[in-house]
Amino acid sequence: MQRKYYLIAAIVGLTAFVGGFLLANSINRSETERLRSELEAAKASPGPGSSSDSSLSEDEIQAKVAEAERDPQNFQFQKSLGIGLYRYGAIKQDAAVIERAIPILERANRLDPKDADVLTALGNAHFDIGYFNKDNDALARARTSYETALKTRPDDVGLITDLGLTYYLQQPPDLERAAAEFERSLGKDAKHERALQFYVQTLVKQNKIEEASKQLSKLREVNPQNGSIAELSELINNAPGK
Repeated sequence: MQRKYYLIAAIVGLTAFVGGFLLANSINRSETERLRSELEAAKASPGPGSSSDSSLSEDEIQAKVAEAERDPQNFQFQKSLGIGLYRYGAIKQDAAVIERAIPILERANRLDPKDADVLTALGNAHFDIGYFNKDNDALARARTSYETALKTRPDDVGLITDLGLTYYLQQPPDLERAAAEFERSLGKDAKHERALQFYVQTLVKQNKIEEASKQLSKLREVNPQNGSIAELSELINNAPGK
């Protein structure tokens, strides 16, 4: 089957290839690297009759966007397309594609304000725009979506960590709020690597070097092969007053 078909399937939320991930019950941005790896693996080892072109054309994207606009009350289509288009933009690291997903996700959110998958994807989309563009307003919108999603999923450690990151990345950063959210994440899952990584960075920025070293030791225990350990060690060793 043509690779282009699979990419379109991902956009409309079918359960083939990337699409299976897009419709997972727990949608959070921490899976983006895994999805990117899946895409790269597929490009490297295309099946019989596959094309190595892993991109959707502007016409293909616009056709799906127009289809969603023609059927604005179809919640499932808005949800599937919005999440799929966001994830495709995240895999491609294309802020323009992510921005096009936002109105679709907002439409889905209006149809069902409590759907946690939509809220999480909408938060992720605003988060990525905030990160790419250094936009505090976008990060604040991401925060609102995450907080609303957490009312349904209060134990979602990925969501809590992403909420903390909205405080960590804003300018100027709110390090106390970021640290509090990372601590909340680790209170629910002491082995959550992403929370540990950013908690260490936050502690260093707060000049709490001894505590940062303790948390880095915990990260080493959780996963000695974690790729951030060397960088975090250097960050601690080069901290002022060390």
